[in-house]
Amino acid sequence: MANENILVIDDDPSILEVIQMRLRSFGYRITIAMNGNEAKRALSTISFNLAIVDLRLADENGIELMEEILSSYQKIPVIILTAHGSIETAVEAMRKGAYSYLTKPFNNEELSLHIKNALEKQKLTKEIEHLKSQLGDQQSFRHIIGNNKRMQEIFEQISKIAKTNCTVSIYGESGTGKELIAKAIHHNSNRSKNPFIATNCGAIPESLLENELFGHIRGAYTDAHESKEGLFTQADGGTIFLDEISTTSPALQVKLLRVLQEREIKPVGSTKSIKVNVRVIVASNIDLQKAVNNGTFREDLFYRIHVVPIYIPPLRERKDDIALLATYFMTGFCKILKKDIKGFTPAAIQRMLLYDWPGNIRELQNKVEHAVIMTNKTMITPEDLFTDVNLKNTFNSYKDAKERFEREYVESLLKISKGNVTSASKMAKRYRADIYKLIKKYNINTENYKNNLTTSLY
Repeated sequence: MANENILVIDDDPSILEVIQMRLRSFGYRITIAMNGNEAKRALSTISFNLAIVDLRLADENGIELMEEILSSYQKIPVIILTAHGSIETAVEAMRKGAYSYLTKPFNNEELSLHIKNALEKQKLTKEIEHLKSQLGDQQSFRHIIGNNKRMQEIFEQISKIAKTNCTVSIYGESGTGKELIAKAIHHNSNRSKNPFIATNCGAIPESLLENELFGHIRGAYTDAHESKEGLFTQADGGTIFLDEISTTSPALQVKLLRVLQEREIKPVGSTKSIKVNVRVIVASNIDLQKAVNNGTFREDLFYRIHVVPIYIPPLRERKDDIALLATYFMTGFCKILKKDIKGFTPAAIQRMLLYDWPGNIRELQNKVEHAVIMTNKTMITPEDLFTDVNLKNTFNSYKDAKERFEREYVESLLKISKGNVTSASKMAKRYRADIYKLIKKYNINTENYKNNLTTSLY
């Protein structure tokens, strides 16, 4: 396990020199500290895999120092160094969380074996935690489903960019599934075995967001009694997803720009930077280019995050997916609630197709869940899905309904004719000029229909 970071704490320079020399010969990266303050400074700037602590320091209690370390960095195994006369105290240290103890003087084989076993245990613990988090993801993960052409294009984008490390910007209204797209990119990437950390920047007060993202060192502010890892450090080796990035302050945008440029962070209160290996995916429900033009978002940060943009259509623009999504959600909720529901009545499907879905897929999922819970029938009806309160929203004006029909009709013609306007006009029994007029009116690109894509379930 070469290149693991090990912290050695001992107030005897000769012991430090011997251990440092031996461990470096084993291929480890060593940081030394002669007291607790030096150790805490090192811990706040470097991610360690192991700590070796002398039980008897000149002005400090080694067990108390170990407890401080473990309270802030629970994942770091600690090996205690002790003399023959202090074995009982070393056993006490193990009861309080130490991995093992070594009695001075020790030989190279003993030292190497204890370190190797402690690092193996740490690696195994991390793998177990990762497997647990993966299992949780599988249980809660909603598959991204789509027949819609624009969703097909997004699936193709995901397959192309997942294996790269490029920064991705995901745009879409609230409830369209931006985090699911980010998870799909992560789980199909080379980083999939490492953490996926997500946070909503708009849900955290501005005064706390920097601390949440970058962490802090002990004493950084009044209540900072212990150091804390930030989300970027937790996501090291994996992916961090920053939703609602448009809500970040100008000062924080500068710091995010530095992370993307230098690939390093600086915890609050620290003077030292920490290198991080993190893929950044951001999301916004507003147009960031407009935010740049309005002066509310930094232009340099925009170009750093806008490497590969993905635009998720709202549900009202992918009506051909509504029945598919509704059935998927219904099946899942029926399994959880142990109910035997066969499907939706034609009237329920028609009502869903007429509704605008301002809350997008999240709203559809919630309505289907409500219907499954409340119905005693084998088929879900419109009344199960839509209460009297929102029935008034299920119908649009005549003008809106007519325009929607025209657009969907022309798109269907182009799908069948593979973008050939002449064939489309013959099927519709209209002049080509009429079809061209509608194509122009709704800004439809006929090139998109010249290669039909097959149905996909992601």
